[in-house]
Amino acid sequence: MSERRSTFEFEDLLACGRGELFGPGNAQLPLPPMLMFDRIAEIADEGGQNGKGFLRAELAVKSDLWFFGCHFKGDPVMPGCLGLDALWQLCGFFLGWLGLPGRGRALGVGEVKFADQVVPTVKRVVYGVDFRRVFKTKLILGIADGWLEADGHRIYEARELRVGLFQPTPTQAAA
Repeated sequence: MSERRSTFEFEDLLACGRGELFGPGNAQLPLPPMLMFDRIAEIADEGGQNGKGFLRAELAVKSDLWFFGCHFKGDPVMPGCLGLDALWQLCGFFLGWLGLPGRGRALGVGEVKFADQVVPTVKRVVYGVDFRRVFKTKLILGIADGWLEADGHRIYEARELRVGLFQPTPTQAAA
């Protein structure tokens, strides 16, 4: 196990969103409101379901979260795509945390299953990502399985999440 930090609080996640945690041009989290977790409770480059590294992150659910007011009126629910995006966000964070260069981009997912919903009465969401493989060649790619638990009940599962890190093209670097 390396000497890297194993937990990150909300202020650390905001620093990552501003590009301050892993350095310019490297992995960043989105800033609120698209940042879908409050803290990373545990991150390690060994262990997890496949022995290749894992993350666990948390979101304190509040009934006034931005998406409840618009999805759906009179029937508030967290969009499933936001839970999936959180898992991609965590995959990209993991690659940056490993010290790998480039900006993170979601590249796909093999399979997603939703068994229930995150509604305003849920108090806590826990996300888990267990890496299957990390390619550290010219192609930087993480492949992982992920899940979401609402108040201790597993309600989302995603298999073969794929996130890559890319160097900016000359036109992106000039922007």
